[in-house]
Amino acid sequence: MMEPFKRLTAVAAPIEGADMETDILFPSRFLKKPLGPEYAAYLFHDLRFHADGTERVDFVLNQSPCRAATILVANRNFGCGSAREGAVYALVEYGIRVVIAPSFGDIFYYNCLTNGLLAVRLEAGPVADLRRRLKESPGTRLSVDLEARTVTAPDGAQYSFEIDSAWRRRLIEGLDGIDLTLGHAAAIDAFEERYRAEMGWLFKDAL
Repeated sequence: MMEPFKRLTAVAAPIEGADMETDILFPSRFLKKPLGPEYAAYLFHDLRFHADGTERVDFVLNQSPCRAATILVANRNFGCGSAREGAVYALVEYGIRVVIAPSFGDIFYYNCLTNGLLAVRLEAGPVADLRRRLKESPGTRLSVDLEARTVTAPDGAQYSFEIDSAWRRRLIEGLDGIDLTLGHAAAIDAFEERYRAEMGWLFKDAL
């Protein structure tokens, strides 16, 4: 069961740079690390930290109040490159619930939805305007409503986005792949019972 997502009003942080690869989001040397809360430290690792482990003060997530951001507003083709699901795990462990961008790497986009992270596609102009506002006023909060499929800026400007209805339902209800399968448990049991009755000879040796 994933954490359901219906709507969120929270601090948003701007992430500049088009074509941001998953290797930037989650460097490959961390791929062998066991999945867990430690993944939060690997997010944007080489942008967030110097080689000696100290923070880079110029990176937005190291700046107050953007440390508390749970929404990212990024540039085009965010999450391109490899199919590295660790990039999404790191975002989720950090606490990011929404990423807004003009476009995403295709596999990254679906990895986000699969793991309960809402990826919102908006036109490049509005996204650039949102990033500009966030840079000018750090700590600005945005509202994202999945039920209404809208993003609302602090001045009330509202932007609509599209999302497949099946993914929308999964996110709103917090359903992962196992939950979806269990939702068909009665039909699966009925099939198994019927199959055993019709093909009983297959199961004689198992009795």
